[in-house]
Amino acid sequence: MNNTDLIFIGIKGSVIALSRDTGEQVWVAPLKGSDFVNVVLRDGVIVATCYGEVFCLDPITGQRRWHNPLKGYGTGLATIASETDSGGASTLALAEKRRRDQEAAASAAAAAASS
Repeated sequence: MNNTDLIFIGIKGSVIALSRDTGEQVWVAPLKGSDFVNVVLRDGVIVATCYGEVFCLDPITGQRRWHNPLKGYGTGLATIASETDSGGASTLALAEKRRRDQEAAASAAAAAASS
């Protein structure tokens, strides 16, 4: 099996590899928490961000090659740039941030109204 046989999904703090042919789960790599996961496959590795941290995974096994907690930068959304990125991953991350900001504003407004 090689990485072209797989589709990589970032969801709830994990990266999941699915068989491109069957859709069956091949492996799962829990990262951190249950937050939004940004995933990029580039130059034979998976780079994923979650909960303000960066992870590098082997695309065939899901094994962690390295992890950087990005100490001092908080736990917000982190985007990944690459030479071949057409902006899709960044667009998704920005849409998720906008959704979270709107959800937080709605919660604050509801809390203020009930006070």
